[in-house]
Amino acid sequence: MPIRSGSSTRYDIKYHFVWIPKYRKRLLNSVRQAYLRHLLGRIAAEWDLAIVEMEVMEDHVHLFVEAPPRHSPAKIMNVVKSVTAREMFAKFPEMRRTLWAGHLWADGYYAATVGDKVTTEAVRRYIRDQRKHNPSLHDGPAHDAPP
Repeated sequence: MPIRSGSSTRYDIKYHFVWIPKYRKRLLNSVRQAYLRHLLGRIAAEWDLAIVEMEVMEDHVHLFVEAPPRHSPAKIMNVVKSVTAREMFAKFPEMRRTLWAGHLWADGYYAATVGDKVTTEAVRRYIRDQRKHNPSLHDGPAHDAPP
C-alpha cells in the first residue's frame, strides 16, 4: 500500500490485531461472520482506517489495518470491540444467553506493528548515523536550547 497523507502528516502505520469472543466461545457462524465483516468495514470508513486484510473465524478475529497516527492501537481496539459488541447484540440478541456476563469480547487482544520495507535494525542504523549524514546540524546549540 502507498504512503498515506493527512493534513500535515505522511504515514505508513499498520497494526495486526487478534481478539476472541468471551470464553473463546465458537459464536461466530457464517451469518454472524458476514455481519461482523460489514461492521468492521463501516468502522474502518468512519475512523479513516484502511483494512489491509481481515479474517473472521468462529472463535477469533484477525484485523490488519493501516491507521493514521492520531489513532492509538488501544483507541482503535476500544472502538472496534465496543461498537461491534453493541451492534452484534442488537442484531443477534440470542448471543447474550450464551455469554453469561453479557460481554461479547474477551478483555484483551493481541496487537503488533508491521512495517513493509523498514526493519527495526534499519531504523536504529538510520538514527545512529544521523550525525554522519548531517554534520552541520550538530555543531551548535539547538534553536530552542537555553544559552
